[in-house]
Amino acid sequence: MTRAVFPGTFDPIHYGHIDIALRATQLFDELIVAVYDKPLKNLVFSPEERLELARKAFEGNPKISVMGFSSLIVEFCRQVNASVIVRGLRVFSDFEHEFRMAHANHRLAPEIEYLLLITSEETTFLSSTIVREIASLGGDVSSMVPPHVYKALRDHFETTNDGQDGRHVTSLRD
Repeated sequence: MTRAVFPGTFDPIHYGHIDIALRATQLFDELIVAVYDKPLKNLVFSPEERLELARKAFEGNPKISVMGFSSLIVEFCRQVNASVIVRGLRVFSDFEHEFRMAHANHRLAPEIEYLLLITSEETTFLSSTIVREIASLGGDVSSMVPPHVYKALRDHFETTNDGQDGRHVTSLRD
C-alpha cells in the first residue's frame, strides 16, 4: 500500500487544493492531507479550524484522511509511514520554490519521493492568499471554496471588523 502526504497550511482550503488531493487519490492507495500548524505567515484560521475545514471538504472519501503536523514534513512522513510528498503547481513561479523544497527534503530523507501535480486549468489562479484577500474585502469567493469554507470566511470577516484585524494579509507563499 502506498501512502502519500499532501502538506500545506490550507488557510483556507480551496478548490485548487481539493483538485490536487482528489487527483492524488487516483495515484495512491491513501492520501493524508497534512495541515501545518506553525507556518511563518499570518493566518485567518486557527490550526483546529483549518483541520475541521479540511476534514469537512473530504468527508466521505475513504482514501483521504486529514491530520495536523508541526514538525518537518519528512519527519511527519516517517511517523505516518508515507513514502511520497504530493504538492501542486499552479504557475511557473511555483516550480522554483517546489524544486528547492524537493531537493532539501530529499537531502533530509532520500527515501521519500516528491511528486508535483499541475493543477487543473480551472483552478490555476487560486491561492489561499487571493481567497483571503477577496473575502476580507467582502468579495464573493463562493466559486473558489466549498460552501462550508465560504461560510467560515464570511463569518470570520463579519466578526473581525471586515478583515481589518491584520491577520489575513501575507506576502509569503501558500
